[in-house]
This record gives sequence, structure tokens and C-alpha cells, in this order.
Amino acid sequence: MPNIPAAKIVIPESDRREILARIDESLRTGALTLGPLTKQFEQDFAALTGSRYAIAVNSGTSALEIPLRVLGVEGREVIVPSNTFFATPAAVLHAGGRVRFADVDPRTFALSLETVRRAVTPQTAGVVLVHIGGLVSPETPAIAAFCREKGLFLLEDAAHAHGSTLGQKSAGTFGVAASFSFYPTKVMTSGEGGMIVTDDERIYREALQYRDQGKEGFTTNFHVRLGYNWRLSELHAAVGVSQLKRLPEFLTDRRRAADEYTSRLRGLKGLTPVLPAAGSLSNFYKYIVRLEPGIDRARLKKTMKETSGVSLSGEVYEIPCHRQPVFASYATGPLPGADEACGRHICLPVYAGMTTAEVDQVVRALSSALKAERTPSCA
Repeated sequence: MPNIPAAKIVIPESDRREILARIDESLRTGALTLGPLTKQFEQDFAALTGSRYAIAVNSGTSALEIPLRVLGVEGREVIVPSNTFFATPAAVLHAGGRVRFADVDPRTFALSLETVRRAVTPQTAGVVLVHIGGLVSPETPAIAAFCREKGLFLLEDAAHAHGSTLGQKSAGTFGVAASFSFYPTKVMTSGEGGMIVTDDERIYREALQYRDQGKEGFTTNFHVRLGYNWRLSELHAAVGVSQLKRLPEFLTDRRRAADEYTSRLRGLKGLTPVLPAAGSLSNFYKYIVRLEPGIDRARLKKTMKETSGVSLSGEVYEIPCHRQPVFASYATGPLPGADEACGRHICLPVYAGMTTAEVDQVVRALSSALKAERTPSCA
């Protein structure tokens, strides 16, 4: 019985040869940063999302902080869901803003219109909506409309959502801008890197300046903003261009594996899959399963690994941000939806090239571990 990894990075041999050839050309010409590969990566990614502009940067975290700086959050409040990665609220703080954590609907793992309404104060400048696990909440259009009505910006943290859609719109196109991550575990990678997408020319122009030390242009040393070195190297762009071409194939594989999970988990007691809303397509960066109360998650994961060779990834996320020590001063009260979402779920392995036999092994392992959880131990 083979071991099933929590995640797998897929870069086929033919792609590795192509990437190395592109890197060799960069080394030959000396174009090592903000060169033709970065431009191609940006153009191709803008086309993927249907956005007017795309700006490549060195990380998904930078892709959050830069638009927040452009949007002028310094000294102002930004609503962030508590069940997100550290980088989301940290980007607000690094941009000079104040974080206000909001609750989420534990059924969708996302902000709802109601939780956003409850979190808004007179100091609120905008909202960061996170597409956890590649799921685009059905309430996204309503939240976007509410933000427009109230004069708030909506920034999408689409770090998980490459290729996800709701209706005819891509993740990343509901707000004024969006941020994507290309960290190695993501659906597609550039090794390290991120991308900002927007239709707003001002955000685009200022983001170009912020990512390159605040310079007016790449070839000048005339600094107009307090920027930073947030550039993406051509070597990373070479990987990103290649992976983006593979994205349709990766999405097909992940969606097939997810459909197989959904079919096989039907009727299995003790859990409920968190599935895309009607009219939505997830990239299934994560296949999230909610556990019934009383199931010991840590023990369940340990049992699956030790008895069946199935490793589960980290959760999304295990500890909500309002309970993280680093953000203690920003916790404003109980957030039961976030606590429930974070405390009662697991993420099943999903990756490009995953076979039906591997899906079956995971489901058998999960079924067996759940049965062990329900069987009283003998004293």
C-alpha cells in the first residue's frame, strides 16, 4: 500500500527542460529581474482571470500588502476573516492599517454578508474576502455590492483560488483588486511569488512603483513612494509561465479527484464535505471535510497516517487569527463561526495526477479511522 502525501508538486520532465532553457536564456542575456518572462507571466495571468492588469511580485504576502498600501489603509480599519493565514491580517498591519477580525459562516468557511455588516464601524476602510481552499462563496457578489454601497473597498485574497469561478466571473474579479500566491503547495507555483490583478489603472501604476523600491520607473532612480524590493525574478517567472500552461490540466485532475471523493463519502457518518455552491467551480486547492462534534482530529489524522499511510495537510486553518498571540490586541470578542470552522475540519489530499486508487485508499483510511473514533476503548 503506497503512502499518500498531503500534497504533491507536479513539474513534468518536459516542463523542467523548458524551464531550464528559459532560465539559461535569462542567464545568457543577463535579464534576471522584471524582464520578458515576467511580462509574459503577467499577460498570461491577466488573461486567465479576465483582468485588465496583472503585476507579478515576490510573494502572495506582497501581493496583499501592495494593494492595501495603494488603497490607503494607514490608520484605518480593515475587516479580515479570522479563519485565514497569518499573512492576510499581517499585510494590513504592515501597510499601516488596523485589523478588525470578522466571523465566518462555518458551512462555507467564508465571510457572509451578515458577518461583514456586523463588523463594519465608522472607521472601516474596506474588506478582505478570502477564498478558502479555492471556494468562492455564493455571497461574494452581495458582499461586493454592499462594499460599493458603503464606499468600502473589497480586496480578494485569492491565494488559494487560481482558476476558481462563480457564475461567469473568475475569483479575483469581484473587488477592486485581488492577490494570488504561487507558494510551492499552491495549485500552480513559481517556487516563490505572487500576482496582483486589477482593472483599476491607478492601482496598477502605483503597484508597479511599490514593488520596485518606489521608483517612478524601472530604469530610473527617482523614488516617488516608500516602496520595497517586492520584485519577482525572471528565474521564478520561468517556472510560473510553465505552470500556468499546465493549470487547465491540474484543474481537471483536481476536480475529478474531488468528484470521486464526493461520491465515495456520500453516506459516510461523522462528516460533511464543504462543496462549491451551485454555479461555482472550485480548483479544490483543498478538499475540506467538516467533522461532527466529539471526533478527535489529531487522533484521526494520526490513525490515518500510521495505519494506512495517508497524510493529511494542515487545516485552513487550525487556529483562527483572533486566537493567535501575535494578534491578541486586535481580538474584539467571540467569533463562534470561525472557532467552529477551524476546530472541526480536515483537508483530504488532492493533487494533479491523483489516481482513483489513491482516492479509494484515502476514503478507506478515513472510514476506518472514523470507525475507531466511534468504538469505545476498553478500560
